[in-house]
Amino acid sequence: MDANGISGTDLDLDNDLGVDDKFYPFVEAFLGLGDHHLSLSYYHADYSGVKNLTKSITFNGKTFAQGQRVNTSFEYDVSDFMYQYDLLDLENILAGFSLGIVGRAKLIDGRIQVKSTTQDEKEDFTEAIPMLEANFHIGILANILEARVLATGMRYGDGTVFDGLAKISYTPFPFLDIHGGYRAFFIDLDVDDVDLNYNTSGPYAALTVSF
Repeated sequence: MDANGISGTDLDLDNDLGVDDKFYPFVEAFLGLGDHHLSLSYYHADYSGVKNLTKSITFNGKTFAQGQRVNTSFEYDVSDFMYQYDLLDLENILAGFSLGIVGRAKLIDGRIQVKSTTQDEKEDFTEAIPMLEANFHIGILANILEARVLATGMRYGDGTVFDGLAKISYTPFPFLDIHGGYRAFFIDLDVDDVDLNYNTSGPYAALTVSF
């Protein structure tokens, strides 16, 4: 991270700072009416690590010397508003598929902190990102078993964002949906003096209750 005209060190959170992977919860509320669908989701990610530096680094204009023991925290909140319109809906009694176009607004609000026994440096960042995506849905067995692929991306200025998932869902009752699959989130931003190149991906499982 740059500050006061001093270029920061490009850091790998895992290898350089000892920040480990972590699971985090995700909540979503949605509303559908005909071909129109709205959803609002939120999650908070909080990563931390402790490591003796194997090289000197510059963060927020300050230098942390090689061999120093540093505590690092990286946390962010993501609020996500999504609107989908179904371009094609070929559902029938036992199977079918649909294709929707989606407009999305993602708000990312975060903080990075690096701390040693002698220094404590932190920086906040906030970015609002408009996105476009496609949502492809396949009905495998009536309304009981379904598959879905959703991919979102946006390139603007020096930034790139991608958010995608593939999932299988099982609906044993009309109000209960059990689903799981794989999700990937990639972000490359230069905002508020923070040059952030970060990605997280992996399997997930979820439970949805409808009213």
